[in-house]
Amino acid sequence: MIETVQVVETERPPAPVQTQSFRLTRPSIVGPDIPVHPYPIKLSGPVQRGFGRGSKDLGCPTANLPDDALPAMSNVVKPGVYYGFAKISPVEGQESELPVGDSGVLPMVMSLGWNPFYKNERMTAEIHIMHEFQSDFYGHNMKALVLGYIRPELDYTSREALIDDIETDKRVSLNSLQRPDYQTFASDPFFTD
Repeated sequence: MIETVQVVETERPPAPVQTQSFRLTRPSIVGPDIPVHPYPIKLSGPVQRGFGRGSKDLGCPTANLPDDALPAMSNVVKPGVYYGFAKISPVEGQESELPVGDSGVLPMVMSLGWNPFYKNERMTAEIHIMHEFQSDFYGHNMKALVLGYIRPELDYTSREALIDDIETDKRVSLNSLQRPDYQTFASDPFFTD
């Protein structure tokens, strides 16, 4: 049975502006050595088309979750950047297949929020899977396990500053996921159910 969840739109809150001093004090690993409540957070749904900015403007293509997937996360955490694992799978019964390397469980970094630099009017969940996909996968199923928090949602004075933080977010995600208690989630039954 599929449960439909109504997304409650809230006002876009103000976000602090990223500063050079913030960038210089960012840690290379975040979170405790083992995920703690409310993690892991399970998200799933078909990959939606977004604004198209990830690839074009930022060099960071994202897979967007549908709005009805948001409450599973937005009800328990604040807007910000998170890390975990994700997997793309073809829709059952469709002939569309993914190349073998594109269908595994892969590290990801995720933005949950309003993207204040772009002045979004609604909250979105955008996942960047750290893998070079051979083709797009719009409409395919995505499952994600969110395992930890990286940083708050920030506004930026330039696109370059935003890109710098995205690149740091990717490194922090990869470093944080290398810990043994996080690596076990790459083989979590959630990805094979």
